[in-house]
Amino acid sequence: MLELSKNAFGRLVLGQAEVAPVRAFPVTNPQSGISLVDSNGKELAWIANLEDLEMRERKLVEEALQAREFLPEILRLSSVSRHAAPCEWRVETDKGKTAFKLDSEDDIRRISSSLVVTDSHGVSFLIRDPAALDRHSRRLLGSFL
Repeated sequence: MLELSKNAFGRLVLGQAEVAPVRAFPVTNPQSGISLVDSNGKELAWIANLEDLEMRERKLVEEALQAREFLPEILRLSSVSRHAAPCEWRVETDKGKTAFKLDSEDDIRRISSSLVVTDSHGVSFLIRDPAALDRHSRRLLGSFL
């Protein structure tokens, strides 16, 4: 059992140390392999699986992860300004519609069967299953793969 709590600032604390949860496999296995690291990046605890935690600790870790992570999922590509980078993508995500600049085709990384697209500001977007996108989106995406 971990001694997890929140401090007065709402940050996750393990014992006396402020910690941040970091997923080892955020796309392919988000419930397993979570490290609790201090402000220097030193691992203080390892969580093999979130389901192994008691409900209270699990909720604290999940809340801290949610506050720390921002990975909108692209559901549809509406348009791209040109079929080579650099270009602007207009997309619909699970967080709403947005547009971003793709600097290079190298900013599209394959992780297992998913893709992670990183924009010019370092914001990452997930395409969980490119084959499940609509035909128009697959055609636009295909020119970059």
